[in-house]
Amino acid sequence: MEQANKDRSLVSKVMDGLVTGIVEEKYGAILPPQDVLSKEFDVSRTVMREALSMLLARDMLDVRPKIGTRIRPMSDWRMIDEDVVNWRFRAKPDPLFLRDVIEFRILIEPRASAQAAARGSAADIAGIREAFEAFRVIRPGEASYQEADELFHTRIVVASGNQFFKQMAAIVRGALSTVNPIVTDKDGLWEGAVSSHQRVLEAIERRDPNEAEIASLALIDFTAGEVGGKFSTEPPTRV
Repeated sequence: MEQANKDRSLVSKVMDGLVTGIVEEKYGAILPPQDVLSKEFDVSRTVMREALSMLLARDMLDVRPKIGTRIRPMSDWRMIDEDVVNWRFRAKPDPLFLRDVIEFRILIEPRASAQAAARGSAADIAGIREAFEAFRVIRPGEASYQEADELFHTRIVVASGNQFFKQMAAIVRGALSTVNPIVTDKDGLWEGAVSSHQRVLEAIERRDPNEAEIASLALIDFTAGEVGGKFSTEPPTRV
């Protein structure tokens, strides 16, 4: 059992190293042969084969005869997998990815806010209030700012009671980690962010699904405008 746990830990470490190399474009389009990678990571071919198989299962790699192990486009990666989500958000964001991130938030978060207002338990809503109170006293750039913002948004998603939305919490966290550094360096933004978050919270506390959805959408629209002002992106598509 101890050896099995050690092997699993080693496989996870190798996977993480491979992904880092991929997102940093260390390998190009084709991974080196397994024996070369085994030497690079100082592991057995068995461990390397297991690590590669895990990435294959997540649609990140593609093995082709006479070509080798091809790195698939990030758009093909299985984003529903939390590990894949975390790895994908490590890469430097490009305008198309930022557009897709914002469109995802437009699809999920406003509806989740409405459902939190309609379905959330007293404990759920108290947890959202607690997260907001932490967020409102932390300035952008402080170590816990990102964590507090993520907690506020993910607690709303959980409070929606929708099991599929809950599975998307990792993407919401990744989306915030990507866009927050882009939009939090503008004067006056922090005050606006606190006000926007408070509007969502208070609508949920009043059990007003319509206002909660509108407030959440307004919050994301503001972010979209700030991102669009710094990157050449087409406006996000509302559905």
